[in-house]
Amino acid sequence: MRLTTERLVIREIRKSDVKDIVRNANNLNVSRYLLRVPYPYRKKDGEWWVGLCQKDSKKKPRIDYQFAIELKSEKRLIGAISLMHVDRFQGTAEIGFWLGEGYWRQGIMSEAIRVVLEIGFEKLKLRRINWNAFAENKGSNALAKKFSFKFEGVKRKDVRSKATGKIHDHNLCGLLFEDWKRKR
Repeated sequence: MRLTTERLVIREIRKSDVKDIVRNANNLNVSRYLLRVPYPYRKKDGEWWVGLCQKDSKKKPRIDYQFAIELKSEKRLIGAISLMHVDRFQGTAEIGFWLGEGYWRQGIMSEAIRVVLEIGFEKLKLRRINWNAFAENKGSNALAKKFSFKFEGVKRKDVRSKATGKIHDHNLCGLLFEDWKRKR
């Protein structure tokens, strides 16, 4: 799958992305609010994740969709965005993402999120997409609100960051198809 926006290409993860994944993910400011991303992030970590993404892309039915976020002007991966735990019977999935620090606060993630929400609701015909974020991750929580995800509660001391080892509260948010369609 390959989709484009004004500035971005949203595409499948490739083996050739490892160097750019490591370059962007090997940053504690990026990994501190990610559940499964270690710090430091090494080449072997990138190779393992790319292998997992490629394996997941071949599963039928597909349960996890991991996409590279590529800036057209740079023609290289600058982050990733996923629809995970796709349950076609329930009509649900979870969105997750990360972006290299040098690309923050430029509207890039908003462009990527719009594309992935459209994939989830239009192509996969989901009825609900979940968004979980560490309570102190102000950027992610602000994006959830921007995209009309409804705050549904906090799971206290729910998750541990692999990068820092710290335990965090987890904000739970959800977006229903009908709310997304109305705000579109």
